[in-house]
Amino acid sequence: MRSRDSISGRLISASPTSVRRYASRLRYEPFIGSTTACTPCGATVVMDLWLLLLRRGLGVPTLDSAMLGRWLGHIPRGTYVHVNIAKAEPLPVERVLGWFAHYAIGITFAAVLLAIWGLDWARSPTLLPALLIGLATVAAPFLVLQPALGAGIASSKAKNPTAVRLRSVLTHTVYGLGLYASARFWAALVP
Repeated sequence: MRSRDSISGRLISASPTSVRRYASRLRYEPFIGSTTACTPCGATVVMDLWLLLLRRGLGVPTLDSAMLGRWLGHIPRGTYVHVNIAKAEPLPVERVLGWFAHYAIGITFAAVLLAIWGLDWARSPTLLPALLIGLATVAAPFLVLQPALGAGIASSKAKNPTAVRLRSVLTHTVYGLGLYASARFWAALVP
């Protein structure tokens, strides 16, 4: 398998040797490691602060991470879709599982941004790619999470689907803004 090196732009192979060589570069080029780890975490923190403002500051209901964890915890038991996740059997570690999954998903979405625009974007971030990724990520709750939790595609079964959809789009836009802000922070901090 051959691909382009995101730093030099030359073709490289994905052999075990080249993977080890890339991993060793992470030790010597702190920008690569810090950007790929910290940018998505920072973006997810920005998203969480937004959700906290909505929930506690404005009284707007948002997804409880425990419900994400409950859904994930029921998958090994063979239940992928629930009629109403709130009525499903609670799990002892659902909140921790939900938070872990939330950050893992945020990291995965940021990896898509870096895979498409590369580390050049991370060294000199621009707003448009981050917003595009943020908006594209709204497909995950619309097409996977909301139907699986019992709310239907794009929350079509919610009491007010338009409000839920708008909240999802705004939240994922905030995630995109968080990607941009976090990348700008790390680009300024790490030469």
